[in-house]
Order: sequence, then C-alpha cells, then structure tokens
Amino acid sequence: MKTLRLSQSLLSFSPLVAAGQRPLGLLRDTALEERERWVLWLPVSLACGVGLYFALPSEPPSWFGATATVLVLIVTLLGRRRPAVFHLGIAGACLAAGFAAAQWRTAEVAAPVLQREIGPVGLVGHLVKVEPGQGRVRLTLDRLEIDRLATNATPARVRISSSGRGAADLAPGDWVRGLMVLQPPPEPSAPGGYDFARRAWFDRLGAVGYSLGAPERIPPPTGQAAAPRTFERWRLFWEQLRQRIAERILAVLPGERGALAVALTVGKRESIPPDLLDAMRDSGLAHLLAISGLHIGLVAGSLYLGLRRLLACWPGLALRYPIKKWAAAAGWATAFIYLFLAGATIPTQRAFLMVSLVFLAVLLDRSAISLRLVAWAAAVVLLIAPESLLSASFQMSFAAVVALVAGYEAYSDRRIRGDGRQFREGGEPLWRKPVVYFGSLVLSSAIAVAATTTFAWYHFNRFAWAGLAANLLAVPLTAFVVMPAALVAFLAMPFGLEAAPLWVMGQGLSLLIVVARETASWPGAVQLLPVLPTWSLVVVTFGGLWLCLWRRSWRYAGCVVIALGLSGAFLRTPPDLLISSNGSLIGARAPNGKLALSDGSRQTFVREQWLRRAAQEQAIDWPPAGDWLRCDAAGCVYRRKGWTVSLARSPAALQEDCEQADLLVAAFPVPRGCRGSGESAVTVIDRFSLWREGGHSVTLRGGRLEIRTVSDTRGRRPWTRHPD
Repeated sequence: MKTLRLSQSLLSFSPLVAAGQRPLGLLRDTALEERERWVLWLPVSLACGVGLYFALPSEPPSWFGATATVLVLIVTLLGRRRPAVFHLGIAGACLAAGFAAAQWRTAEVAAPVLQREIGPVGLVGHLVKVEPGQGRVRLTLDRLEIDRLATNATPARVRISSSGRGAADLAPGDWVRGLMVLQPPPEPSAPGGYDFARRAWFDRLGAVGYSLGAPERIPPPTGQAAAPRTFERWRLFWEQLRQRIAERILAVLPGERGALAVALTVGKRESIPPDLLDAMRDSGLAHLLAISGLHIGLVAGSLYLGLRRLLACWPGLALRYPIKKWAAAAGWATAFIYLFLAGATIPTQRAFLMVSLVFLAVLLDRSAISLRLVAWAAAVVLLIAPESLLSASFQMSFAAVVALVAGYEAYSDRRIRGDGRQFREGGEPLWRKPVVYFGSLVLSSAIAVAATTTFAWYHFNRFAWAGLAANLLAVPLTAFVVMPAALVAFLAMPFGLEAAPLWVMGQGLSLLIVVARETASWPGAVQLLPVLPTWSLVVVTFGGLWLCLWRRSWRYAGCVVIALGLSGAFLRTPPDLLISSNGSLIGARAPNGKLALSDGSRQTFVREQWLRRAAQEQAIDWPPAGDWLRCDAAGCVYRRKGWTVSLARSPAALQEDCEQADLLVAAFPVPRGCRGSGESAVTVIDRFSLWREGGHSVTLRGGRLEIRTVSDTRGRRPWTRHPD
C-alpha cells in the first residue's frame, strides 16, 4: 500500500511537468505549502552545527563559534527583506549556534585528565556516588588529593572499582582514603570505535582505576570540613535518598526482581545479573532499563490521570475549577521529583523536559502531542548538553518519539475523517476499543523498532528479531502493573507501607523476566551485524527526518535516502588486521572473512569490542589450520592478497622479517635500519607507533596498504591524550 501511494505521489508530478511547470518551481511551491513545518528543521540545523564541531580533526579557535553566530545573524538581519536570504540565514544561525554551544560546553567542563598510568598512590577523596555491582563496588570521588600529583594536574573526578568488603558500606558524602592504581580514560579499542574518553571529558572524569583493598572512611581533611555548596548539598541529598530507596526495595524484593526494581525506579543497574542483562538486551527490552520517557511518562501520567479522575468525583469542584490543570501541575511536580530520584542523567533530563512541555501544553490549552514540542525539547537539550547528540540514548529516544508523533499525526488526520463517517452512521461497536488499543500497540511498537533499528545497528551491532513480540507483552505489563505499583510504593515509603505495592511490582517483574528469557532463547532471536559507517547513519537519519517532518507527498523521497544510507553497509571493506594500543592483542581476518584473535588474556574488553564489530560470537582458532597464518616461538607470518605481514614476538626474528615482510608489526621498538628504503622499504608498526597513535587497523589492497589509527579518527581534541 505504501509503495502504491509513493508511486501515485510521484506520478502526481507528471501533469504539472507536462503542463510546463519546471521541477524547481514545483519543489518551491511544495516547500511554500509546507512553510508551517519549517520550524521543525531548526533543531536539525542546530544538531548539524554540533555534529560539525565534533567531526573536526582539531580544536578550532575559542572565538570561532560565537563570532560565526554573530556574523550570520547580522547578515540575516540585513537581508530580512529578502525571504530566501532571511530563512537561509535563520538556518545558518542555528547551525552556528549549535557549533558555538558545543565549543562553549567543551571549555566549560574542562578539567585535568591523567596522561599516563600511575600507582599505587595514596588518594583522599569525597564520595559522590556508590554503585554496587557483581562482586565489586564502583565509586566516584571528587575534591581529590593524590600523592605525587600536583594540584593543577589532579583530575576533578575519578571513578574506581573496589572488591573490598567494606566498600559496600560506604555512602555518598563520606570522605575516604585508599591505595589506588589510576589510568587515563580508555581510548577506542579500534579506529572508529566508541570513545569513552570523550564521554569522560564531559563528565569531568579525569581518571579511572581500581583500589588495592577497600577504601577507608575518614573524617574530612583539614580545610575540607566547611559546609559544601548548595548545589553539592542538593546533589548529595538525592544521591543518599536514592541509596536508601534502593536498600528498602532490596529488603522486600531480593534477587533478580529487586535488581530490576531498583533499575526501573532509581536508575541503578549495577546489581542486575549479567545473564539477565544479556536476556533483556537480546529480547529487545533493554530500553526498559534506561529511565527515560516511558518511565517518567508512566509515573507522571498515572498520577495525572488518577488525580483528575478523583477530582472529577465531586461535580461541584469539577464544574467550577480547572481540575485538569491542577492534575497537570501535580503530574509535573511528580516528574520533577522522579527526575532527581533517577539520578538526573542526560536521558532522564531529556525525558523530563518533554514531559514538562506536554503538561505545559495542557496548562495553556494547547495540543499536548505535536512535533513542535519535540523540536523545542531537542533544541533545549542540544543547547544545554550538546555532547548528548553523539549518545545512543539521545539518537534512539528522539528517533522513536519523532516517528511515533509523526505516525500519530497521520493517524489523527485519518481518524477525524473516520469519526465523521461514524457520527453520520451512528456510533461505534463495543469491540472496537480493545481492538484499536491492541492494534495501536502493535503499530506503535513496529514504528519504534523501525525508527531505532539503524541506531541500534550502529552503536551495538545487533538487531533483536524477537523485540516486537517481547515488547507487545512487556510494555503493557510495565505500563499497567510495574510502574503504577512503583508509584504507589514511592507514596507509601514515608509511612513504611511499601511492602504490599512492591509485592505487586515483584509479580509483574517476575513475568517480565520470563518474557525476556523466553524470547531471548528463541532461535535467531538476535542478529549480529557488522560495522555501519558513520556517513550511512547520517544519511539514514536525514532520510528519516525528511519522511517524518514533512506532510505532503514529497516526504516519501526520504525512503530512497534511507535505502541509500543503508547501502553503506555493503560498500564498506572490513580491515584485515587489527592491533591493540599496546600490541598484545592482534586480530587477523581469514580468507572466509572470519576474525582470528591472538592470546591477549588481559585485553578482554578489546576482544569483545572487536568481535562485536565483526559480527562474531567467537573468534576462530589462532593459529588456524591453513597456510594464511603460520606461527612459531618468534612470531607469526600472515599472508593474504599477495601481501606478507610479519607479527614479531621477539627481537631475534627482526633480521629475517625485515628482509621478507611488506609490513612488520611488533610490540617492542624496531630499529630504523629495519625499515629500508625504495622498493625494499618495510612498513613498520612498533611500540612507539602504538604509543603515539593508539590502536591500528590495516586493510590490504591490491597496490597499497591502508593503515588507520585511533589518533587519525579522533584528531587532536581536548579529550585526547597527547604523548610527548
């Protein structure tokens, strides 16, 4: 049916062209007819400016963003009498403003970052977050004093893990002392991989590491005993409250149900067993663990609807006073409290902002669901936290919301016409409401899955085929049992009466766990996917926005753009060699396309990342049964596509490798004399190359070696290390 409508819309251009109207004139007229939707593209322009800033290979001058914004605004004002210049100027000003916002945010959160591993060192710090996990506790500390580290080089925050028994007894607000090993935030595991160091920069996290034994609680050091600032007291109050709520929940619901309840209520996911976390991810239900629009909407919406129904029981009150607006104000207050109970993370802030706009629309007697509200929410988030544009949560949540609201608009237009016919024909049958509800649930889940699939592919390299079926069962269960019971439990906790609603919540979570495990166990429930190029994601995103933001027939051209973007997955050539940043782990691609990994026992995370990006569950044997990779005590020789690559383990093998290899890879320094010159030149990747430029990938082509490094893809930015 969609194909038929697309064909009809494209054919509708033919009579106009035949009548003598030019295609450019037709596009201009169509754009003018859509002028009420132009404002929806301003956040897109803002996002383009943010993306442009993060795509730069080096940091621009500090004045560039603000100056560009001012200049574009001046040109826009001077050309305000020319509509084309004025409207293009507004779009350009938004782009420049996005660039300036990202540049300002980068400078505003600047803090020292550790440049090399140090330790064991003594550390004294103020505890701001405690995250219990499976056998370990993750601690975030600020206001640090670190031995042998100057004050101007001390990070603003560090995050350490501790397996000591006493670490679990610590609470936010404590001062602790311990012996730590600290490292810089890790770089991407491969060129183009996930950049944790960039995220750490915006979290002001200057180092990560682990403690040797449990940290010891101590009195505030001299000079640190003064009362904290108002913001710090506010943050500590909510963090301590979250900790107490989690303990109260776990006292009633131990085990898996309690871990899920804590994740759904206060956003602490560390206690969820790994196998259950895998089942939630493989069944397509992992989004339920991220407190976002669904959870805040359910909690605030449940209170709004319940209070409105309760007030409506008094006709005199309902007829004389705006009880709908009273309920909206109460719902907004509930969302505000839940924002801080959930940790006030970026996804939660974004969800709170959108819920606030919905309630504001109710207070102002405006439509509560529209793409304009979504656009304003996106613009505010991008101006406050531009770095969130690069996160999977921002991309997936806004993609789902935009697609659902666009679908709601199309459905509303059709329903208005249908309701008119029903009114003339006389009422609707009783069975229609449950059928419409179930159909809308299926349609909403399908739209959300379709809108977020490409982003899940890009960030997680997987697609959960069972996700639609699992969500059809899990979302109503969460909406009608789990979250309403959680709301009642919150209200009952001050009186010590939370046991009964938590029991109800636990029954719903038991069913949720069964759904997750059952659907994840289906054959082929999860499809691993290879790396999707960044340009493909950008093209698909633009095509999806074109499809959702316009309303006329030309919107369907977005389907062609989406197909063009997805074709990038088939145009990409995967690398033949991967080398970790310290040279201890090497991946070699077999003739059948599978990846073999050397023994890097301390590189577990890197191994997992490489296999995930290669769409493999397990690596093939090293060395395999075949002539393409031969190994002995001195190293390995990799032959493919006419190239010979030596993977040296010992300096004793250098003489032979320098004479025979086209590429030499070594985890130790290689003398300059080995490199040769002219036709006999050998390309060398040694310890110094890896130290300076990070991990490498090598693609063997017919006449050349294509070598990419982590440093090449990251550039020289504030969050990148700069080895001397």
